[in-house]
Amino acid sequence: MSRPRIALLADPTSTEGCADYLARAVELLTGAPPVRIDSRHFADGGPGRAVRAGDRLRLRVPEERLDVVPDVVVLYEIPPHRRRSLAGFQRLLERHDVVTLGTGTAAWRTATEKDRTVERFRRDGIAHMETTVLSRPAPHEAAAAFDKLGRDTWARPVVGTGGDDTFHITTEEQLEHAAAYYAERGTDWLLSRDAGNFRPDGRRHQFRVFVLHDRVLHAREHIQPDPDTPCNTCQGATPVPIAPADLPAPLARLAVAATASVGLPFAGVDLASEHGGVVFEVNVQPAFVAGELPLVAVPYVQAHLGALAARRDPSPDRRMPA
Repeated sequence: MSRPRIALLADPTSTEGCADYLARAVELLTGAPPVRIDSRHFADGGPGRAVRAGDRLRLRVPEERLDVVPDVVVLYEIPPHRRRSLAGFQRLLERHDVVTLGTGTAAWRTATEKDRTVERFRRDGIAHMETTVLSRPAPHEAAAAFDKLGRDTWARPVVGTGGDDTFHITTEEQLEHAAAYYAERGTDWLLSRDAGNFRPDGRRHQFRVFVLHDRVLHAREHIQPDPDTPCNTCQGATPVPIAPADLPAPLARLAVAATASVGLPFAGVDLASEHGGVVFEVNVQPAFVAGELPLVAVPYVQAHLGALAARRDPSPDRRMPA
């Protein structure tokens, strides 16, 4: 079997570095680096062209002299505010039956836009903290939601990333500041009851669980010493790796159910063990940290190669090489 040609599309404006992990995973698994492409070329209005080439799809960027017919497309590290502009390209990938885990525009939108996530969780019975969606609320509307949620809450935008625009709110002054912040940016926002997710030593914590299809690949606990700061690693939380077998089974089941609820084949689920287990967020393209190349990036790329192998040889006794 010939070596597969893999196109890795990512947004170079992101600072997460996931594309580097994935490029290394591709090289480890195939013996060759992927063709790396700026995903913005294939966003709405971009110079990239995707055209049929027999039963395949040809990706062309004339200004960069790029012309490739990939066997697999890995689409990753797309900032949340730029995902909707790639919907047309994703639909092209689907129509041409390209081997990729990066399609599913409805699932991307459901997970990216947190008001839609909350609606889906309510529909499917996924445990989460009580949440109110606010759209340029009048002061008395924001205050009523704040009171209803126990006056210990977290505010976050409907579309955001990294926790820079997330606030712990326990006073009217903090509520007014958050409302003004979101109004200035013209964004809807969510107000959620605090989960009280503290360790016995007083530090906040939550779990990030990586789910691929119906299994947990890897997990970590995020420990945050600042009780008013989100438990994101980019906000100073310390990640502690957890083997899947050591993750409490109810949390594993909840992470798999949340991923299925939004419709993604792969996700990073943020959740807490308090209140019997509650989900905060489902990340379409969770960032990797040191040590997760073999634990997450390699299995993610391997899933693409497994799908390609099944396409080439659909016989039941087909086995993917380790």
